[in-house]
Amino acid sequence: MITIEPSSKTTILFLSWRDIRSPKHGGAEVYTHEMMARADHDRFRFIHIAPTFEGGADREVIDGVEYLRMGTGGLSVIVEARKFYKHNASRIDFVVDQCNTHRFFTKLWVPADKRIFFIHQLTREIWHLNAKPPISTVGAITETPFLRLSKNDPTITVSPSTRRDLLDVGFDPNKVVIVPEGLDFEAWDTSAFLPKEEHPTFVYVGRFVHYKGIDDSVLAFSRLREKHPEARLWIVGRTNEDYLNEVLKPILDRNHLTYGFEEGAGDVVFHGFVSDERKLELMSRAHALLFPSQREGWGLIVTEAAVVGTPSIGYDSPGIVDALDEGRAGYLCETNTVGALAREMNRVIDDPEEYQAMRQSAYDFARQFHWDKTAAAFNDFMDRLDRGARAGITGGTS
Repeated sequence: MITIEPSSKTTILFLSWRDIRSPKHGGAEVYTHEMMARADHDRFRFIHIAPTFEGGADREVIDGVEYLRMGTGGLSVIVEARKFYKHNASRIDFVVDQCNTHRFFTKLWVPADKRIFFIHQLTREIWHLNAKPPISTVGAITETPFLRLSKNDPTITVSPSTRRDLLDVGFDPNKVVIVPEGLDFEAWDTSAFLPKEEHPTFVYVGRFVHYKGIDDSVLAFSRLREKHPEARLWIVGRTNEDYLNEVLKPILDRNHLTYGFEEGAGDVVFHGFVSDERKLELMSRAHALLFPSQREGWGLIVTEAAVVGTPSIGYDSPGIVDALDEGRAGYLCETNTVGALAREMNRVIDDPEEYQAMRQSAYDFARQFHWDKTAAAFNDFMDRLDRGARAGITGGTS
């Protein structure tokens, strides 16, 4: 069993189902790492526990954060994390249970004065969109009662949407604090924006899963082509061959859309996994980002696109509505339907004056976000807890 050394710093133990090096890491893991890495290490010591994965070290330090990997997931990582905590309890000041669908149920084994709850988004309808019975049924039924286990704990979330969702299930409004999302690069100067493509071009960046809206993006694009046959769609993200063949290719064939894997190779181009630099380049060249997801914690890709000169079109979904500033910093669909998405795509093309104004509004709103500000908000949250001023935590944006 690993024994941690005593420290004069406040020791914070993070528990999560993935970490920044996990092959399946996503936006939640990036957020968590950036927040811990940029927080005040003169005051805080961070230890992070997550399951093991092939090729991952059992113990390593990344950007000043100590990562421990134990268990293989499921129940085993909870058991190992509990053992680690019990062994080192006197040297751990706070335990953060990061809920990303899965939970560590710290209410059952960590004292109340040490517990912190951390959640990006609720799952809600995603259970039925991304899983099959009985898992989807069990997940949907148990989500609310499991959430209520933490309703009296100091809680961190990333958006007003998720905060409202938590209050709806009984969380204390004085204990739910928004620590905002951030960017790990500076907003581009407007002079650095890349020229837009000659033909109207839209880009989808994300995973090949239904709830993220890739199907709706292709369907809406097919409707757009009825009026604008010169339009193009780029899809960026690691290509899931099974999803492409079983779900997307029938949509493409049915709507007589050609596709390829290199620029200019078809109406729809699958760029696959690309570097961060290439992603920003493609987003800057496109006219708009499509993000018709059903639910997000925030929708960081919307913010990234905005600071390289490209507004987004998104569904009126939790998280996305925040990233689009309620439609003031991007195009917000009136309904979460393919038809509404296609209408907003047409607006981008048909009203260039409105488009330029929206482009500027999106840029102005998005450029305020940075991971350094995220870390500063976390420092403030933790400092109040560390001083024992738990009753002083109030809801809000920081």
